[in-house]
Amino acid sequence: MRKLIVFNNVSLDGYFVDANGDMSWAHNTAPDPEWDAVIAGNATGGGVLVFGRITYDLMASFWPKPMAAKNMPAVAEGMNRSQKVVFSRTMDKASWNNTRLVKSDPVAEIQKMKNEPGEGMCVLGSGSIVSQLAQEGLIDGFQFVVVPVVLGKGRTMFSGLTKKLAMKQTGARAFANGNVLLHYEPVA
Repeated sequence: MRKLIVFNNVSLDGYFVDANGDMSWAHNTAPDPEWDAVIAGNATGGGVLVFGRITYDLMASFWPKPMAAKNMPAVAEGMNRSQKVVFSRTMDKASWNNTRLVKSDPVAEIQKMKNEPGEGMCVLGSGSIVSQLAQEGLIDGFQFVVVPVVLGKGRTMFSGLTKKLAMKQTGARAFANGNVLLHYEPVA
């Protein structure tokens, strides 16, 4: 069975987007070669990237551009090469290469995809998708990057969740830029 993980940035006060829905604060960290290597390694790991429409639009407007290839070549190459699934009821088409648009229920589609052969899947951003899939117990692991910034207002990636999700920590790693990468798995 394929695994589904979530990889998201969160502020010190627990938000994954600010009050305006912006996530750019997550990338305003001090230079750190060790952190950059981890991100580049994640991007070359293969698998399927899973997005909601808003995160997809943000990613598709950046990673295929020459600036992304210049500033973060390994990550840009991995993002553009990877298979992608975007969940949206409002989009007519997905133009970023290797992207499949799914207009149906994310829960049903992810259940189906988890039972198919293939590499793992990773949700990036996409808080409403995370909340829906977590509610149904479909997420196998969470990787949270705690970024040393306080936003004051924003939205958590679990908005709308109606039940408690107990988790166990499976790893932690601190970086010189102040980021801390935390790994969790749901407790059954």
